Amino acid sequence: MILDVLLVASGIVLLFAGGELLVRGALAVAERVGISPLVSGLVIVGFGTSAPELVVTVDAALNARPDIALGNVVGSNISNLLLILGVCALITPIAVRPMALRRDAIAMVGGTALFVVLATSGALGPIEAVVLLAALLSYAIWTYGTERSIRERTVELYEGPPEVLPAGPQRFWLMAAALPVGLALLVGGSRVLVVGAVSIAEAAGLSEAVIGLTLVAAGTSLPELAVCIIACLRQQADVAVGNVLGSNIFNVLGILGVAALLQPLPIPARIAAVDQWVMLGTALLLWLVLFTGRRLSRWEGLLLLVAYGTYLVASFLVGGG
Repeated sequence: MILDVLLVASGIVLLFAGGELLVRGALAVAERVGISPLVSGLVIVGFGTSAPELVVTVDAALNARPDIALGNVVGSNISNLLLILGVCALITPIAVRPMALRRDAIAMVGGTALFVVLATSGALGPIEAVVLLAALLSYAIWTYGTERSIRERTVELYEGPPEVLPAGPQRFWLMAAALPVGLALLVGGSRVLVVGAVSIAEAAGLSEAVIGLTLVAAGTSLPELAVCIIACLRQQADVAVGNVLGSNIFNVLGILGVAALLQPLPIPARIAAVDQWVMLGTALLLWLVLFTGRRLSRWEGLLLLVAYGTYLVASFLVGGG
């Protein structure tokens, strides 16, 4: 048990170190090539920090553990919206660009709804996998096209501190090199943390469904949490919001698409009955919050955290077989 606790602590340290490097590298690359911090958060950071979810989900799928595979993705998406955005809003109220609302929040809700529809078949197989991956490709094309059209019309809500941005060619390549290093630390830290967390959970007699939806999901979501906290502290709200939206889109379309293509995933009864609806409900809730005010206030962040705490308590009490 002591070793497992040490693994969890070591994983957290690696995750925050990787998050710092990833944010610095992503912002440097975004500044040099002329893309916005929002798209940097969506593509480089959002998809990149989903690497732990990809590793864990594919590994679970190949080892015939659909509860862990699906629970990890569904639980991570719930954690991203309730826990991560809740914490970020407490640090600083989050204002969001109109494009993030119209394109990325809608894409996240649409991707989540697509999963719910496909899950009615009782399993995600090759056909469902192709549909999910095709939807991800369509979103990537949409993002590229709309970003080019609005690049000169959008106004930055926040400006990054000078030390985040590249000062010259030497500094640029140094910061760009931080991207793969940061990703490696995130993947390694997440793996170490999940091993320790799962061992603790199994010793406590929890089911695989609960392990996947809570401990594993929260563990693989820590890269997103680390990146978002660092981004908010550096007043890069676009990176924080883009990270969460991009991660959720990639989780449900890309990760489940890849996993289902490699190994059919039967939908666990608990996820079909409860958790997929919680995931869809939280996605719609965030879209509604952004639509009404285009900012996430501190009190709304607190409500998100309370909702996530309630979800965790209910999950452990129910047991989720």
